[in-house]
Amino acid sequence: MLQKIGRVAMALTASVLVVIWTSLCGVAADGGAATPWGQEFFPDTALVNQDEQPVRFFDDLIKGKVVVINFIFTSCNDSCPLETARLRQVQKLMGDRVGRDVFFYSISIDPQTDTPAVLKQYAAKFKVGPGWQFLTGKKDDIDQLRRSLGLFIEGVDNGRTRDHNLSLIVGNQATGRWMKASPFENPYILADQLGNSLQNWKVASIQQDSYANAPDVRTPSLGEQIFRTRCGACHTLGHEGEDTAGMGGVGPDLLGVTRNRDAAWLGRWLKEPDVMLAEKDPLALSLYQAYGNIAMPNLRMEPNDIGAVLGYLQQETDRLQPIAPVAGDQGHGTRGGHEGHRAH
Repeated sequence: MLQKIGRVAMALTASVLVVIWTSLCGVAADGGAATPWGQEFFPDTALVNQDEQPVRFFDDLIKGKVVVINFIFTSCNDSCPLETARLRQVQKLMGDRVGRDVFFYSISIDPQTDTPAVLKQYAAKFKVGPGWQFLTGKKDDIDQLRRSLGLFIEGVDNGRTRDHNLSLIVGNQATGRWMKASPFENPYILADQLGNSLQNWKVASIQQDSYANAPDVRTPSLGEQIFRTRCGACHTLGHEGEDTAGMGGVGPDLLGVTRNRDAAWLGRWLKEPDVMLAEKDPLALSLYQAYGNIAMPNLRMEPNDIGAVLGYLQQETDRLQPIAPVAGDQGHGTRGGHEGHRAH
């Protein structure tokens, strides 16, 4: 009986959510689009992409399309590289669908600096694929566009390029379904929203899953949470995910890094990589040059966070690269598993 009540409650809840979402999105009862977010809502801002091609925001970029939009500036050394690296992971997951039925747009909030040539170089550094445009234009027009999209914060974005709203927006203009998202969201979730939820949200899934078959959810440690939400945008750990998604990291793989690098150096590198690069630390410079001249951003991590991340990296290294004892040697060992692997 309780199971039956539960099923009815879930069905009613789903129906209510559909009604609420339908009202918000302005979808007509016959299934046709009646969205208010059309050409009269969005400014048809004149922009120029990295290939010096003029485009209009509504007519050329979003009309009838599923899109992801964020705002960056190429001289940013903090959050913008992480945003771009995360979206690069999403692009890799989606493959050739990007540019065909999903479109990526990164618009500069510093158009005086970010010329088309600068944006093209920036895209090349991150090895961005087709279907992702980097755009610039007039600053006043871009500010107004950000206001229309709800991505402009008074008091934060007013003339200070060091601070800006870090949200990105994803949506389907044809249906009027729009949502804000974190640029540090799990790339698989963003890819699912763009490739599935925003594409066929009116069609019920034919897959019938049961809660009885749901896997147990493991609570991640603080170090794992920080790695996955911040470090994972640029780094793999044992090439995690690369075999299935082709997702190589912008930076080096970190499996074994706690064995191969000095602990004090690692701690300082996580705390103030920008300072170490400015001081021309030899190892910091060699990593910068080896990975496309993309600077390690300063994540402003507290000592407790740094210790948690290093602890997680060590734990995963011990799990995936256990040290096997040498026969007849009670106090020493050799590395097994990925022997010879060198983490940077």
